[in-house]
Amino acid sequence: MMERKTARIIALDLLAACRRDRSWSDGYLKAAIRKNGLDSRDAALTTRLGYGVLQNAGLLDFYIGCYCSQQPGHLEPVVLDVLRLGAYQILFMDRVPDSAAVSESVELVKRSGKERAAGMVNAVLRKISANREHLPEIPGRNRAEYLSVRYSHPLWLVQRCLTLLGEEEAEAFLRCNNEAVATAIQWNPLRGTEEALQKALREAGVQICSHPWLSGCYEISKTGDLTQLDAFRNGLFLVQDAAARLTALAADVRPGMTVLDLCAAPGGKSFALAMAMQNRGTIRSFDLHKSKIRLIQESAARLGITCIQAQSADGKVFQPELEKTADVVLCDVPCSGLGIIRKKPDIRLKREEELKQLPQVQFSILANAARYVKPGGTLVYSTCTVLPEENERVVDRFLRTEPAFDRKPFVLPAPIGAAADGQITLWPQRQGTDGFYICTLRRK
Repeated sequence: MMERKTARIIALDLLAACRRDRSWSDGYLKAAIRKNGLDSRDAALTTRLGYGVLQNAGLLDFYIGCYCSQQPGHLEPVVLDVLRLGAYQILFMDRVPDSAAVSESVELVKRSGKERAAGMVNAVLRKISANREHLPEIPGRNRAEYLSVRYSHPLWLVQRCLTLLGEEEAEAFLRCNNEAVATAIQWNPLRGTEEALQKALREAGVQICSHPWLSGCYEISKTGDLTQLDAFRNGLFLVQDAAARLTALAADVRPGMTVLDLCAAPGGKSFALAMAMQNRGTIRSFDLHKSKIRLIQESAARLGITCIQAQSADGKVFQPELEKTADVVLCDVPCSGLGIIRKKPDIRLKREEELKQLPQVQFSILANAARYVKPGGTLVYSTCTVLPEENERVVDRFLRTEPAFDRKPFVLPAPIGAAADGQITLWPQRQGTDGFYICTLRRK
């Protein structure tokens, strides 16, 4: 029988997978927790350790470097990851005794085949523990360098945030990205009442509270493995951030419409659109990856949605049979994901040069999507990033080449209100949502 891994071992494996294989932290954690049968307590510990280190790696490396004879960049990756895990427990987790953090880290590095590093790990972590109340000040030749270390974001992103937001709000955004965030869900009216949803979750021991300003949405915690809840299995809710729900509201769909979702996987926005349409009409949900189509179909069945037709297709490639057939076309395009760092902390590991090709891909999808919109119909462009070059500039370029379209104003619930120019960028430090861009366009 395969030995089940402990919470700390899984967290260490997660860090290696993100670094080596560019794995997504959320997907890796869910699979590992399920595979190793962790109970809710150990699952929470694994998640806190893995996410906590990813969120604070730069800051942890600074402190490790202050008490280690070698600079962090010169250490073997697994040894550095063990030190990060230990330092995180000492500096951020009051419920873990420092002695336990040190001893568990020593055993962890030995288990990883690096016995010769055990003494160094022990010494460095003991020094951090002894000086936790008098840690060295974070250096920085300028504000950007300081913030980069303090909040463990790449320098290039910090510099962009300072330019876009100014010093005070940029720091608020960076701080937000390192804070725990509740799971946001949307009530599914196709499967029952809101009261039934609330009752089912509370009976399962889940903490639930209404979203501060978006009706039909809730924030939940203490869920354990969310997919094992009866309320989830019975399709009473959809896991979805308020920002994604707002995209469906901006689209202003109605029952009986024909809607296309060109980059649909994993299907959340298609499902929100279907609920808004009362499951009446047609939604064709496309995605480039064939493996994801089944996931859309399975989730739609769980939610009781029958109006969705899911199939594989490249959003950049024109399908002549769809030309000018849709009342609404949504293109939630591939993007840098910089608006959801607080939920996927490994996104901060992306290098700036990796993102330079995205605007061309985004423009190609948007230009192709436009060909499917009926006269008088609506084209919705959205991303989960906050960078203008992936948002406003893509739309501006499109409008320069497509005179048949113009921006379409829309109204969202208070406190957001009207987007008079047909576009809005949501920020976590402002609206409490994911960082998100929404733009609606109308074919004349």
